[in-house]
Amino acid sequence: MADRNVLRAAAASAAAGCTVAGMVAVTVAVAAGPGPGLTGYVSEAGVTDSRYAGAYRIGVLALAAALLLLAAALPPALRTAAALLVAGAAGTGLSAAVTCSTGCPLPPFEAATVADLVHGGASIAATAAVVFAMVAVLLSPAAGRALRRVAAVGAALALPLSGAIGLAMLLVGRGGVVGVLERLLLTVAAGWGLATAAVLGLAHRRS
Repeated sequence: MADRNVLRAAAASAAAGCTVAGMVAVTVAVAAGPGPGLTGYVSEAGVTDSRYAGAYRIGVLALAAALLLLAAALPPALRTAAALLVAGAAGTGLSAAVTCSTGCPLPPFEAATVADLVHGGASIAATAAVVFAMVAVLLSPAAGRALRRVAAVGAALALPLSGAIGLAMLLVGRGGVVGVLERLLLTVAAGWGLATAAVLGLAHRRS
């Protein structure tokens, strides 16, 4: 049991490190890349003609690793949340492997290529899996008070943001509204992951 707690504590620490490294790399790529700023998607930093595409992909892969490590750090009783995080990691990794075309067009307002649909679908599925993982932790009594409190804050922010993004993409399309909401949701997801990793790391070390 002690050895398992040590391994889970190490996984939680590594998850926190990968989250920070991934967010820094993606933020640099988005801020310094050729994208249209807040009116575009974050994924536009990863298009092939961007000088920062490599940094973007490395950052996204680091975030995928963070989700896997966070799943490994969760207590065994939180199998549903762990499975959702693994699914989120798979979607995140796929979104890094398949880049979108310039502008990352998505229906219904823009004509999209197969790569655009794969990239967009993987990104959306990955984000949804992380949000549902928050809900799974929140609804599990075995998670403990600290983890459920962090999950409650994350879900309270992420669920309305997710709904707003979905409606905006269907009713408005690509633009400043979706761009800002997307960045807020990704920040909430990363913040939840970082806070959850910190709580898990402390709990496993005490055990």
